[in-house]
Amino acid sequence: MLDFNERSLSMTLVGADVLRADAMETAGAVSFAQGVLQDAPIGREVDLRGYRIFPGIVDLHGDGFERHLAPRRGAMKQTSAGVIAAEAEFAANGITTAVLAQFYSWEGGLRGAEFAGQVFEGIKAVKEQLVTDLLPQLRFEIHLLEDYETLPQRVAQWQVPYVVFNDHLPHDRLAEGKKPPRLTGQALKAGRNPEAHFQFLLDLHARKPQVPAALDKLCQRLQAQGVRLGSHDDQTAQARATWRARNVYISEFPETLEAAEAARMAGDYVILGAPNVVRGGSHKGNVSALDLIRMGFCDAIASDYHYPSPRRAALMLAQTEVLSIAEAWGLVSQGPAKVLGLADRGTLEAGKRADLIIMDSQDRVCLSMAAGRISYMNGDIASRFMC
Repeated sequence: MLDFNERSLSMTLVGADVLRADAMETAGAVSFAQGVLQDAPIGREVDLRGYRIFPGIVDLHGDGFERHLAPRRGAMKQTSAGVIAAEAEFAANGITTAVLAQFYSWEGGLRGAEFAGQVFEGIKAVKEQLVTDLLPQLRFEIHLLEDYETLPQRVAQWQVPYVVFNDHLPHDRLAEGKKPPRLTGQALKAGRNPEAHFQFLLDLHARKPQVPAALDKLCQRLQAQGVRLGSHDDQTAQARATWRARNVYISEFPETLEAAEAARMAGDYVILGAPNVVRGGSHKGNVSALDLIRMGFCDAIASDYHYPSPRRAALMLAQTEVLSIAEAWGLVSQGPAKVLGLADRGTLEAGKRADLIIMDSQDRVCLSMAAGRISYMNGDIASRFMC
């Protein structure tokens, strides 16, 4: 079997406009060999006049892969094949590093612990065969106290470098003893009787006073393993301060201006959803990601549930002059790479990984490349490389 460097291309792309760290360079050149960007021409030249070259997209959080792994309820047998299919979608949308956000939740079914294990084992089984760099993320529901003891061991076994904490229990309704909306459908997905499911939710809600101390210890254990930690859907400055005290420095999709501002002022990372940017607002009525970006309260934009959105969001921010093209694209490349501690990617500089995408004048992805290997190429640009 060829090793990684032997499978990488060696060439120089000339004539395209190239997005550098601070501006677009007209008719620039990009060279790479052994999976790394070079500072001098190397290999054969490929004429890319009429195209633009951007750093590859680093997607910090996406769960759109679920439809590939389980297109129908119960159709969850070929997890590895689903991961391979998902990679094709990443590549077609310019994503060269993808964080696959998998639930570990009381909701069961596709969000249950058993399915999470299948997903992570599926990623492990095929990731070395793929071009896109795949990073698993565990989204853990914090009221599952019985799972705290074994979770660090599972995270290590599954090779998960990034854990995010969620609390999606409908606490207000449960505190009043009321059934939450859509309970019956939710129970069926979890494989539970609706009444048993309701009682399960009530029992989880009753554990609320025990959660903070348990989380303190769990965070310490995960940090000792080198796991990166984040919180999800922060609503208040106090909530963000509580997470920060546990050394949880990533705030994913804060729901309010208060929470986002508190994170930014304290130096925490703020991750926003690309669909929120493209739409111009939250579909749930939360704070507008566009407003937060204008205020400077954003380090990275993630796909959330829609893989075409990071590219569209960055281009929209530049086209509407909210940010420069370099600043806007940095929110989907350099910014998320920094959040993940991936210093080897995010910009088109010599010595970095050869992670790049090529777009045409209509903003369509024509080629995606990760570490000098092509993961996606369409027909028109292919002729340039083949001749």
